[in-house]
Amino acid sequence: MAVRFLKKGKDEQSIANADAQVRAIVETILEDIAKRGDDAVREMSRKFDGWAPDDFRLSQAEIDAAIDKLTEVEVQDIKFAQKQIRGFAAIQRESMKDVEVETLPGVVLGHKHIPVNAVGCYVPGGKYPMIASAHMSVLTAKVAGVKRIVSTAPPFKGAPHPAIVAAMHFAGADEILVLGGVQAIGAMALGTSSISPVDMLVGPGNMYVAEAKRQLYGKVGIDLFAGPTETLIIADHTADAEMCAVDLLGQAEHGPTSPAVLLTTDEGLARDTLTEIQRQLEILPTADIARVSWADYGQVIVCDTEDEMIEVADALAYEHVQVLTENPDVFLERMTNYGALFLGPRTNVSFGDKVIGTNHTLPTKRAARYTGGLWVGKFIKTCTYQRVMTDEAAALIGEYGSRLCHMEHFAGHGEQANLRVRRYGNRKDVPWYQPIHPENTQ
Repeated sequence: MAVRFLKKGKDEQSIANADAQVRAIVETILEDIAKRGDDAVREMSRKFDGWAPDDFRLSQAEIDAAIDKLTEVEVQDIKFAQKQIRGFAAIQRESMKDVEVETLPGVVLGHKHIPVNAVGCYVPGGKYPMIASAHMSVLTAKVAGVKRIVSTAPPFKGAPHPAIVAAMHFAGADEILVLGGVQAIGAMALGTSSISPVDMLVGPGNMYVAEAKRQLYGKVGIDLFAGPTETLIIADHTADAEMCAVDLLGQAEHGPTSPAVLLTTDEGLARDTLTEIQRQLEILPTADIARVSWADYGQVIVCDTEDEMIEVADALAYEHVQVLTENPDVFLERMTNYGALFLGPRTNVSFGDKVIGTNHTLPTKRAARYTGGLWVGKFIKTCTYQRVMTDEAAALIGEYGSRLCHMEHFAGHGEQANLRVRRYGNRKDVPWYQPIHPENTQ
């Protein structure tokens, strides 16, 4: 396999060292919140965001005041995006059917899709007001049928961000908090005297937010491990350097640790894109962030064949994968590890991030090997049930169950089965603890 790196990012050990520092910081903060509740949350919010109101929860009057700061066009733009996202989420929810089937005479099995009761939705908003994250989390949870939705975002320039508040409200949040970072994640998961705990945390965030969710997993559910944004562009000779550079830097601006990778079979395109990126960094308003991200985490990889590109792409298992090739559908058919695919030059990651209708909370750090992104199904528990309706069925299942329990040396389990055989099969010869012999099977 001829894979060549024209540019590499930080080595794995450097990244691991940085991750270890983040883990230690987050662990200390969460321990403090668990011990001191609101006091710890307020101290950290004051320290990190300069924000320490008497109540982090917005009143209806404060929500209305925030919405009133928006223009009519801004309100309509938010509602347009939410219409797209709500529509696709509703189609996904409709695809999830409850089932009930009689698998043997008198034996009924089924499952029900039950929404989680309480969800905390984190909306990033410290450096960039991530309005779209409110649609992606709150709105999707609402379509799923979640009863209590708490949504939170950090203050933006010392105040609630009007558009984020509006998006949360229009999406259906039951409680809106102005609180950010690990302190927000900890407060929602652990609960404080003023914030009731939730059952599940969702939403993207920086490395500290992602680590907080990871450490709290088990105490609460989470959507997925959503760390710094990742983007992979797969391109061949039909792509051009300007588009590749725009689409790489468009995601690199998320933060200084956001990986952006070009994977191509065209070495000329690769070199032209490297040159074009330097040109665009001179004029991009967010170049201060994108330049660091590209320098530390950007990569350019050249392969000889399309097959090699598919193999490398699946090994990377990136969050966003944009395909700029002669036949993008080949990658749709053959790739197995990705958060979301963007097929062809007419679409791009920002469409998915903001408005097109799919969800932008997606797996990072190779989690795409085992999970997809946020969708209505993440908010729903698929719970099974069983019903045995006849004496004959209870006795039949009981006999098989008894012998299987005996193989595992589970006497108590076996007696549960034996009792049903005695009671419903009228088998007085089945003693306590003893397995039913195969020759006695009815």
